[in-house]
Amino acid sequence: MREEKLREVEILIAMWKKGLLGGEIMPEDANPHFKEESLENYLYFTLPMALNYQRNSYTLWESALKTYEDPSTCFVFDPHEVLRRPLEEVMDALTKYRVALQRNKQTEIWIKLCQTFVEFFDGDIRKLFDMFDNDVNRIREFIQKDKKTSFPYLSGTKICNYWLFVIYQYTDRKYRNIECLTVAPDTHVVKATHRLGLISDEEMGRSDVQLIVIERWNKLFEGTKYKPIDIHTPLWLWSRNGFKDLDESVLNGD
Repeated sequence: MREEKLREVEILIAMWKKGLLGGEIMPEDANPHFKEESLENYLYFTLPMALNYQRNSYTLWESALKTYEDPSTCFVFDPHEVLRRPLEEVMDALTKYRVALQRNKQTEIWIKLCQTFVEFFDGDIRKLFDMFDNDVNRIREFIQKDKKTSFPYLSGTKICNYWLFVIYQYTDRKYRNIECLTVAPDTHVVKATHRLGLISDEEMGRSDVQLIVIERWNKLFEGTKYKPIDIHTPLWLWSRNGFKDLDESVLNGD
């Protein structure tokens, strides 16, 4: 059973690398292309992430890019500036291109994160990673347990893992124990995990399905050459584009 699933994983990854899963463009590819190490880059890939809840990710990041490119709204990506501006001005900026779909609630989330970044890190989110020596487990512990209320939505099981994954993909950050970075169990990843038979129909409907998905992938990859983050993008694209049949011929270079 395990060898069979690992074989399917190998096929899925090979199909993804060959562009057979419906394309390789991910939502976060809509970005200003800052220098990877810059503070602007880290903030750009952090603040909108907290609003990535039950919505189309491509639309969210397209909205974020429009918001950044507009001189009248780009200030929302500067935590210090957000805290200096009147609430209504921040609301208007976040809703102009629909980064925030809920004018009050999602603006409050954005402002709270800016307050957290200024209070703990002087507005520089890179200091969070430095503070914990780029240790994935310690960073998650801080966000999801120690200071959970200071990181609204970003502390969630799905979003926290996915945010750490995006930071790894789009910045210069290198984690010390990257094998501890789990899959980000969003809707597509959960559906693809179910499709592969790693979770049952009953588990699919459970409230803790995200935690189950994380545990199954950790267990499957234990002692193998794979890390959980290796499978995230292939799973995501496979589900989003309708579960194309797994083609074993890709392993033979066909």
